[in-house]
Amino acid sequence: MSRPFESAEKLGIACRPMGEEDMPFLFRLYASTRAEEVAITGWPPEMQVQFLQQQFQAQHHHYTTYYPAAEWLVVEQGGAAIGRLYLEEWPSQIRIIDIALLPEAQRQGFGAALIDDVARRAIAAGKKVSIHVEKNNPAMSLYRRLAFAVVEDKGVYDLLEWDPAEKAFS
Repeated sequence: MSRPFESAEKLGIACRPMGEEDMPFLFRLYASTRAEEVAITGWPPEMQVQFLQQQFQAQHHHYTTYYPAAEWLVVEQGGAAIGRLYLEEWPSQIRIIDIALLPEAQRQGFGAALIDDVARRAIAAGKKVSIHVEKNNPAMSLYRRLAFAVVEDKGVYDLLEWDPAEKAFS
């Protein structure tokens, strides 16, 4: 049997369970995903940080409330945290609740490798993979390349799905 994150491991990436001690890193990661968006507000830096902290706490609370059986994973390279991968397995699918990498860890194949590992798990379990993605998220091109299809328009987000019975994983 293959290891849970075999594709990622080939790139020197490991996943481990999140702990309370990871919260400062997870906030920094979250802030990196919203930095451009918040910068255009023209708010003073301290107001931007305060807003991002509030939004991070709200997101974390939402995730832990609505995905009680989730796997909360920190993605590491060489022992240093570079991202997060949150998953919850349901009877018919594996939901990627969130996947994010620090800017310096993007565009190196790490995200694709992690998604490949989730897809392999889904194939073994006979399940689909799904994720909500903002329509303007630059990673949308990655999901299209990996044969994810839009199955529902959720306004700002699209619900994407990959079904191993219908599409080969690229």
